[in-house]
Amino acid sequence: MHNQSFITEFVLLGLSQNPTVQKIAFFVFLLVYIVTIGGNMLIVVTIVCSPALLGSPMYFFLSFLSFLDVCFSSAMAPKMIVDLLYKIKTISYKGCMIQLFAEHFFAGAEVIVLTSMAYDCYVAICKPLHYSSIMNWRLCGILVWVAWTGGFLHSIIWILFTFQLPFCGPNVIDHFLWDLYALLELACTNTHIFGLFMVANSSLICFIIFAMLLVSYGVILLSLRTLNSERRRKAFSTCGSHIAVVVLLFVACIFTYAWPPSAFSFDNKVMIFYTMLTPLLNPLTYTFRNMEVKNVIRKVWKSLVVLLVKNKIIKLYENKTMSNKFQMILSKNIDGTLSLQW
Repeated sequence: MHNQSFITEFVLLGLSQNPTVQKIAFFVFLLVYIVTIGGNMLIVVTIVCSPALLGSPMYFFLSFLSFLDVCFSSAMAPKMIVDLLYKIKTISYKGCMIQLFAEHFFAGAEVIVLTSMAYDCYVAICKPLHYSSIMNWRLCGILVWVAWTGGFLHSIIWILFTFQLPFCGPNVIDHFLWDLYALLELACTNTHIFGLFMVANSSLICFIIFAMLLVSYGVILLSLRTLNSERRRKAFSTCGSHIAVVVLLFVACIFTYAWPPSAFSFDNKVMIFYTMLTPLLNPLTYTFRNMEVKNVIRKVWKSLVVLLVKNKIIKLYENKTMSNKFQMILSKNIDGTLSLQW
């Protein structure tokens, strides 16, 4: 594969050229990133430390989704946040390609995980008697493998085609992150065909999967009529959370990627929602509204605090014991004439 790129780095214009706006955005985005990582890792640790939750496919996929949100945010947000402190924001060509690969890799895997969660929800509500036999650990493992593989294939397709583009002209991008559409504007060749391919690829993933998810949730909601009021309320709450997350993610993806670059001039600041807010809202929407998860979070972290306090007390006791033994050794008579007191 031969790449004709002559540019070694790209320059971003960022969200704003106003230093005050950049400082405000730095603290806001930093807070959002910290809360995103903290919230998602809280869910991962809670589910992993709770055998009862980890044994359920639903919570297994929830923990996997939270882990992907952590990876996606860590691949995108730190560089963007740090750049807000600098007047000139640059990234190397290789760094740009690595970030693009990570963005689409984790985003593609997350789309497949959301589809798996929709299937899990469908089986749990529409076929409860066969749930344990259908959603076994072998199937869960296969779905996780499909998520990783699908994310990799989706990302590597974008990167391989991007490597074919020559970049020999201007290197300034009117954006706040490294987006493929922004890179197309800098390519020293006709990118019309490549742009159409990008739209076709995005449309295939976004529109088809989004439509399938909406249809599946529609079938689930229709089946709720046969349940009693308590089960209907619980199932509707779970499906409502799933639908909210699916709509937030796919609408942002469709608005961002499923349009030709020349046909739809959108404000690139809309991508803030896709890159920063969606990973933040996922744990809030999915799990913090779930009473079972909240109760387990309290129990797990209460147990961890008790364990830490207990270990601290044991260490203090061991140190006190060692100190007493040392004092007794020093207090012995040396040659029968000298007694050392500690």
